[in-house]
Amino acid sequence: MTVRGFKSFASATTFDFEPGVTAVVGPNGSGKSNVVDALAWVMGEQGAKTLRGGKMEDVIFAGTSGRPPLGRAHVALTIDNADGALPIEYSEVTISRTLFRTGGSEYAINGTGCRLLDIQELLSDSGLGKEMHVIVGQGQLDKVLHATAEDRRGFIEEAAGILKHRRRKEKTLRKLDAMSANLARLSDLTGEIRRQLAPLGKQAAVARRAQAVQFDVRDARARLLADDIVTLTNAVEKDVADERALKARREQVEAELQAGRARQADLEQLAAAATPVLNAARENWYQLSATAEKYKSMAVLAAERHRHLGAADAVPDPSRDPDKLAGQAQRLRDEEAELDLALEERRFGLEAAVEIKEDAESAVRAEEQRVRELLRATADRREGLAKLAGQVASVRSRVESAEAEIGRLHQSKAAGTERHGAAAREFAALESQVAGVEEGEERLDADYEEAVEALAAIDATIAELSAAQLAADRERDSLTARRDALAVGLLRKDASAHLLASDQPGVLSSVAELLTVAAGHESAIAAALGAAAEGVAMADSASALAALERVKNDDGGRVTLLVTGDSGTATPASGAPLAAEVADAVGRVDGAVAALSQVSGPDSVAAVLDALLDGVVLVPDLAAAATLLAGHPRLTAVTADGDVLSAFSVRGGSATAPSLLELQAAVDETDAQLLAVTAERERLRFALVAATAQRAGAAAAESAALAALHDSDARLAAVAERLGTLGATLRSAAGESERHTQALAVAAANLEREQQSLTEIAARLAAAQDAPADAEPSMDDRDTLAAAATAARAVEMESRLSLRSTEEQLVAVRNRAAALERAAATERMAREQAAQRARRRAFQAKKAAAVAAAAGHILHFVQASIELAGQERDTAEEERAEREVALMAVRATTVELAAELATLTDSVHKDELARAAQRLRIEALENKSIEELGLTVDHLITEYGPDTLVPLGPGEVTDKWAALRVEVDDDGAEIREGTPFVRAEQEKRLKRAERDLAALGKVNPLALEEFAALEERHQFLSSQLEDLKSSRKDLMDIIKEVDKRVEEVFTSAYADTAVQFERVFGRLFPGGEGRLVLTDPSDMLTTGIEVEARPAGKKIKRLSLLSGGERSLTAVALLVAIFKARPSPFYVMDEVEAALDDTNLGRLITIFEELRESSQLIIITHQKRTMDVADALYGVSMRGDGVSTVISQRMDHAAAPTVAQ
Repeated sequence: MTVRGFKSFASATTFDFEPGVTAVVGPNGSGKSNVVDALAWVMGEQGAKTLRGGKMEDVIFAGTSGRPPLGRAHVALTIDNADGALPIEYSEVTISRTLFRTGGSEYAINGTGCRLLDIQELLSDSGLGKEMHVIVGQGQLDKVLHATAEDRRGFIEEAAGILKHRRRKEKTLRKLDAMSANLARLSDLTGEIRRQLAPLGKQAAVARRAQAVQFDVRDARARLLADDIVTLTNAVEKDVADERALKARREQVEAELQAGRARQADLEQLAAAATPVLNAARENWYQLSATAEKYKSMAVLAAERHRHLGAADAVPDPSRDPDKLAGQAQRLRDEEAELDLALEERRFGLEAAVEIKEDAESAVRAEEQRVRELLRATADRREGLAKLAGQVASVRSRVESAEAEIGRLHQSKAAGTERHGAAAREFAALESQVAGVEEGEERLDADYEEAVEALAAIDATIAELSAAQLAADRERDSLTARRDALAVGLLRKDASAHLLASDQPGVLSSVAELLTVAAGHESAIAAALGAAAEGVAMADSASALAALERVKNDDGGRVTLLVTGDSGTATPASGAPLAAEVADAVGRVDGAVAALSQVSGPDSVAAVLDALLDGVVLVPDLAAAATLLAGHPRLTAVTADGDVLSAFSVRGGSATAPSLLELQAAVDETDAQLLAVTAERERLRFALVAATAQRAGAAAAESAALAALHDSDARLAAVAERLGTLGATLRSAAGESERHTQALAVAAANLEREQQSLTEIAARLAAAQDAPADAEPSMDDRDTLAAAATAARAVEMESRLSLRSTEEQLVAVRNRAAALERAAATERMAREQAAQRARRRAFQAKKAAAVAAAAGHILHFVQASIELAGQERDTAEEERAEREVALMAVRATTVELAAELATLTDSVHKDELARAAQRLRIEALENKSIEELGLTVDHLITEYGPDTLVPLGPGEVTDKWAALRVEVDDDGAEIREGTPFVRAEQEKRLKRAERDLAALGKVNPLALEEFAALEERHQFLSSQLEDLKSSRKDLMDIIKEVDKRVEEVFTSAYADTAVQFERVFGRLFPGGEGRLVLTDPSDMLTTGIEVEARPAGKKIKRLSLLSGGERSLTAVALLVAIFKARPSPFYVMDEVEAALDDTNLGRLITIFEELRESSQLIIITHQKRTMDVADALYGVSMRGDGVSTVISQRMDHAAAPTVAQ
């Protein structure tokens, strides 16, 4: 078993369990039981509490103070399958389980990923079930003792391999439960369908009868409707009145009105021509008056300026003479130079005073030291020379000892340094190797994180592109629907649409398609163009006349045709004056624009637009229109709402249906938006395809990075394990070297103190020996030197004060000199500027006087011009008034002719409306034919017209092939039989059929189809019901076979276990008696198992009355009996003998020796006797780093301990 990152096993650790008994030993808390947990975990244990944890993530190494936590736990268990105990074609089977800290887990068999169920089924055939009875962990004995009779049965079933049969039975029972529910539901459904068949059959019979009646209703309605359409059509053709006289009078009035309008146009042109002359005269008078006022103001301003500039400037202050200020500054600069010399002398004096003071103080200190030494020598002599000599000898002895200790420590430190260097070199080599591996690990981690981030970024980009593409699709669909709706609005059923749909030569297109109108002005331009906006563009006049003749012949209604090819010759002569007047009006009315500037089209229609929109101005509202007409009566004003105003007419009102021009503009705008959205969608689609391709590459890179990271983890674990061992060796050598260094420092400090003490005591001894017996030091010299030092300090202080005073005087003089220099420069510049200003003022005063004289002279001529301009203005106003009177008379005549023309037009229009009403009735009948009968007019008249025969009724249709048996002629047409059409008879026939249909009541028209479908479904469900009953019988047979197999296997396993329990109990309890008893021997499928145990000398048989050791031994006896009855490849026991005394321990060891003959035993123990019978030992220990370390030892030879792989 290989463990890595599982609980305390941070590094990869491999356990190679020997045949026989393997004992795992070690102190408490070192991680022995983690070996048992690893075995249980890799074999599929799912309970975190069973693994002594709170959650499954707790099995991953959590880290210590010296090692970081790991990201996954991995355990691999390799089983020798040479005997084929496991049902797999491999001689060696490796089961592995990996848990990641993120929550993911992986299972594998021989390196191939698999499910947990696959591992459990593979192990169950060899007695290694998910209940883990082969692993007797801490607390497992207590679980066996407190187990119920059914739980004990489960132990034997697991060992006998019955659990897979029970799972098969449980799966079959679940299928049977689901099948029972389906069977009940199917039975209910079949019964319900059977109950529905009878009433639905009756409804089907009624539906067959209703078919015949509905045929009569439909046929009679169709014939009556066809008769109505034919009658109305003939009436329309007969009621067309001769309107030539009325149309001739209308044409005569139109001619007179056209002549009156031409005369009115000429007068308006003359009035318009007079208006600019009048405006020019007025403007000339206004400009001359403004010029006169300007020259008056200029003369007054020039005179005032001459007076102001003639005043003299202020006289400069003589006390601020710049030359005097410069002289004062120069004198201060000389004083500054003298102070610099004095400052340098005082600085030299201070340095000399400081030197004298320091020499005096040094002499005082030397004299005081000499006096102290003499006093100390005198005192030492008084204490006795013998005592000083003894102290000198003692201190000298300590100095020698300290020197010897330092020498010894130097030798030890040199040896330790050599060992530390060797360890450091070896550690550095390994550390460089680890650094290389870790550097690769960091690079792989970075590569994997970059790959994950790149994949996430591409996923986010794909999501954004998908959302944008979906939004573009929705917008495109919306625009397409809007464009289709607008296109439907363009399809008008009038003469224009009729002409555009025909193949008439010379038809170009609708006028709305040719024009492009500025946004917001569609309604105004449509109102200004009037009927022309709904008209048709023609190539030339001949084509227009031919098209008009065709419309008349086809009775298509009214149409407006615009001639584009030769319209250039029809441009009105009044265009230029009106264009000038339009420009003037646009400049004077806020918000007004020329109509021609807001519409454009091909060159072929430019002349037509000039003629139609000449003199038309677009204004925001009615108030602006009134303002414009008040000043420009020849123009036509059109508001944004479509109201048209001129000097002689007003046309407008509330909002109406959109014009063709507005609809065409909306269609063009929608087409442009649709084109842009379609292009954006294609761009998003290509971007999405590219992003999907990038994601595939990013996903491959992420998988490759993860695989490389897994490989690097394995290499790093192996290198890190070796590095840990060498690191411990290096730390030990470093600690020893540090201790030697500290000891040397302490010894050197001690030696220094002893040597200093020796020097002082030796000096005192020499002084005491050399000094006279009664000599006393003199204080006179010390007092003299002290007085000299005090005087030197006073001299130094005076020198410092004198130096500071001189420095302050120097700074003050320097600042005053700089200020005077700046003042002199400023005053000199001010006087120069004053002289320049005086010269400029004199020049400007002279120029102002000349301007005043010239302005007065010019003003005289301007006044004369103003009088002439006033006379011209009065003359122009009189001419305009005369032309306005003549224009008003012509307009009155034009209004009368227009009213008569309107009356004639209304008469013609009423006749057209009458015919239109008849056509609408015919169209309504045609729509009724399509909506109610689904027949076109032609097909209705052909099949059901008054001239066709009325067929006989079909009767009740019972033969679905009857339509194929009708008689036909040589051309394949049906030979019809019937009676001539009589309207009264058909009306009676319709009433009779409707009465019969009402008598039938509510008819289900789908009854026939529903009855056939329900009958077919009933037959299908009946067959399915029989299949389910057959499948249920097969499942019951399977359950019986499984129960029989379970009963056979359990009976055999129980008998063998009972025999083995009696034998094992007798071995563990000599003289005692123990047996297994079935709770219900009559039912071997569900019976439980009770345990009776009576140790020697006791009459009790209940387990709860036994002692703790006896109960534990009884539980061991039951497990061993199961082991012997149905052996497994290996067993794991975790401190099962902890509660046993020495005698019972010996008996249990004997049982272990018997089990090792057939199975492999792994025992976690603290007992020395258990270790003695082991074939191999694994020692588990844990150092201060919190990581378990394992060593192994075979017991059959004296091999040295080795660290586990």
